[in-house]
Amino acid sequence: MGDDGLKRKRVVLLGATGSIGCSTLEVARQLPERIELVGLSANGNVERLAAQARETGVRHVAVADPSKEAELRQRLPEGIEVHVGDEGLVELATLAEADVVLVAIVGTAGLHPALAAIESGKDLAVASKEILVMAGEVVTAAAERHGVRLLPVDSEHNAIFQCLDGHRGGDAEVSRLILTASGGPFRRTPGDELEGVSVEQALNHPTWDMGRKITIDSATLFNKGLEMIEARWLFGIGMDRIDVVVHPQSIIHSMVEFIDGSVLAQLSRTDMCFPIQYALTWPERVRGGLEPLDFTELAKLDFEPPRHDDFPAPGLARRAGLEGGTLPAVFNAANEVAVDAFVDRQISFPGIWRVVERVMDRHVLAGASSLEVVIEADAWARCQAAEACRDESCR
Repeated sequence: MGDDGLKRKRVVLLGATGSIGCSTLEVARQLPERIELVGLSANGNVERLAAQARETGVRHVAVADPSKEAELRQRLPEGIEVHVGDEGLVELATLAEADVVLVAIVGTAGLHPALAAIESGKDLAVASKEILVMAGEVVTAAAERHGVRLLPVDSEHNAIFQCLDGHRGGDAEVSRLILTASGGPFRRTPGDELEGVSVEQALNHPTWDMGRKITIDSATLFNKGLEMIEARWLFGIGMDRIDVVVHPQSIIHSMVEFIDGSVLAQLSRTDMCFPIQYALTWPERVRGGLEPLDFTELAKLDFEPPRHDDFPAPGLARRAGLEGGTLPAVFNAANEVAVDAFVDRQISFPGIWRVVERVMDRHVLAGASSLEVVIEADAWARCQAAEACRDESCR
């Protein structure tokens, strides 16, 4: 129990060494009476994982890359159990002592442990977009079946979650969900200059400090497309009622418009510790070490529509979400392959969305009621995207 009598949340953190993982550790440091980390995982950064394990005192760690097991064991003190590979992630996600599993693994590797956590009765804090973009139908059905809560960690979805929290009218009173976008580093770049965008320019985000994949997605607005699909499953709102507005200051993290015309917005500094803290302490609000806004420092808040012709990703996402089935998984997988190809300088910056559209056009839609079907569609899309990256017309 915490000092005020409320139960401390026992948290398994999957993806502890990435940017979200490190921010989660910072939140836990600020709130030791509220948050207890009981398990940590990493893909292969065993040096940082071992340091985190020593700091937090966890008794369970997992490394996804089996080749790193021996090195990890050498770096850890005695008494810590090491879990290895995909099976190890599932073992960590189902620890009996855990209340919440926070999935901050980029890509599809978080799917199986996320479902395993739900099926073992853990609340799921979702920082990995792929979980709901690829398998939203499967994940939300499992959460409902097992009576667990999906807690959004992305700043945009967490903002909507906060705006809707305690709202008794249900989605019938919601007119729109409005996701805000910084606009990325090319908000003012003319469309005919996007072909010349370099990898270094795309990785230079004006507001957020994020990992490589997420930063590129922000530059292309694919992050907003993924978030639109994710919001559809988190909040049960149709894709036709989910919009995007560009807000370069990134102070308003998202908004909810109700049918009477009222709008609720969530504001805070651009620090991922805010949504992480709210997700892990929900349904309570607690005082942590985060700095509040000083409105006297804000010169202005700007808003503008996305440039759909120059940045077609949100439109492709709306199409994927409306058609449903396996198309969102195809949208996500093709984008992952295309981003890697861009970073490897195989395709141009606009080539990312050209590849994704090509693969979506070729896909034969199927239902997405099982994880196996979703994974099959994901694998198909990756092969098709790799082929499209080699096609001169997509580059």
